[in-house]
Amino acid sequence: MTDAKPDEDLSALAKGGRQNFFGFILRLVARLPFLFIAGRLYGPDALGRFASALVVVELVALLCAMGEKRGLAQRLADGDDSHPANLVYDGMLLALLFSGLAAAFFWFVPAPLFPSGEYTELDRFIVLAIPAYALTEIVLAAQAYKYDIATTVRARAVIEPWTISIMAGVFYFLPVVSDSGLALAYLASIYAGLATGLWAFFRSYGRPRGWRPHPVYMGRLTMRALPLATADAIEWGTRRVDIFILGLFAAPAAVGVYYIAQQVASLPQKLKTSFEPILGPVITKNLKTKNYQAIASQICQVGFWIVAMQAGIALALGVPGEAVMGLVGPEFVGGTGALAFLLVAEVVAATAVVSEAVLVYVARVRNLWISIGTIALQAVLTVVLIEAMVAGGYGEPYKAAAAAIALMLALGTASLVKAMLLSRILGQSINTFRWPLVWAVAPAVLVGWGATQLPEWAELIVGIPAILGVYGIIIWKRGFGPEDRVLFRRNLDKEEPERI
Repeated sequence: MTDAKPDEDLSALAKGGRQNFFGFILRLVARLPFLFIAGRLYGPDALGRFASALVVVELVALLCAMGEKRGLAQRLADGDDSHPANLVYDGMLLALLFSGLAAAFFWFVPAPLFPSGEYTELDRFIVLAIPAYALTEIVLAAQAYKYDIATTVRARAVIEPWTISIMAGVFYFLPVVSDSGLALAYLASIYAGLATGLWAFFRSYGRPRGWRPHPVYMGRLTMRALPLATADAIEWGTRRVDIFILGLFAAPAAVGVYYIAQQVASLPQKLKTSFEPILGPVITKNLKTKNYQAIASQICQVGFWIVAMQAGIALALGVPGEAVMGLVGPEFVGGTGALAFLLVAEVVAATAVVSEAVLVYVARVRNLWISIGTIALQAVLTVVLIEAMVAGGYGEPYKAAAAAIALMLALGTASLVKAMLLSRILGQSINTFRWPLVWAVAPAVLVGWGATQLPEWAELIVGIPAILGVYGIIIWKRGFGPEDRVLFRRNLDKEEPERI
């Protein structure tokens, strides 16, 4: 391996992260209209029903993707370079088979999608999103293997969020479908994203050549993919099981309020997923040469980038939380407490996510058991804390806050355990925390507190930029070294211009 290889890996990680960070900004701009439309026009009850169905649909779709979101990179790295498209089509065929069966099941048995029992016939069409979502995961993973992150940005940050925002508004004013507008808008956005991914995929990989799927091979592929698919679903499920459990204990309106808080909190989470598409290919290439020191360095580097950016966004959204939730509607302000804990949960989860990016390749079964333990711990804590709120006579907002606290504690535990396991396997220290984070957070909180004394409009217009500005200046000067600043340089090693 040449001396330039670490710089090339760092360049690839930084470039992919920059492209998806730009995608985060686009997603933020596009997602806000949807939250406003859904909250102001449809209301918390309709949002609660939609959120309950969404949990099941996306969880099942991830399972049907057979772990290809991260496992495809390893299959392509180990496979025959002459026909890489065939390997991708194997995964797509399996996903189509399993997702088709799942969609048919939930069409005839819709109760798990709508635990409240309230739904329309048009709402049931949301099951058609299962195969489209699963296929989109695979084609975007195939593009990421070729370091094409721009397609993921187009599909996930431009096409999908703008489609759901626009169509939710259009369907609301069509009396025939207005009651099911959120479900139909979501369905339209998923297929629009799939079309975007397929367009780039066919241009990159083309049609299969001499492709002859064999039942025995497909069976082995399925068995190999099950641990990774389950880990993917569980990692995603930790962000959704709280909605499912809350739906059993609280009214649909409370679920709707929590869903909005979760959507706001998921904005910094997208920063974390910004690096997932590019981490897989870089890690698998270093695993082939057993360069564990480089892997550990990359994980710590990317982990700090994620934590630093997430903390800044979390402060900007959390300190003026009442004003942020009030934008969606006055009835959503009660979710401010839940929002605060959800934002903290996303920050503490960063170490678990970057550690898992390696564990899925070097210890997939042990990683799976840790993931199972995480979601089990979260489920138990969620039930216990909600029951405690009920016993104490607290209202619906406190139930939502209890679910958020459970998520924060479970993800914090997972981060600690997964980092320790990865450190032992690689023989290298895994640590994404740096003290300058504390130095940057403290003054940003003070500035944010001052902003909350202003009128609500000024709290948002002045407060959010002020918080980000103070935090950004300090973390840049005190926390970011030369290697960290690579993330913000576009011309490292004369890389080609990025196109979105």
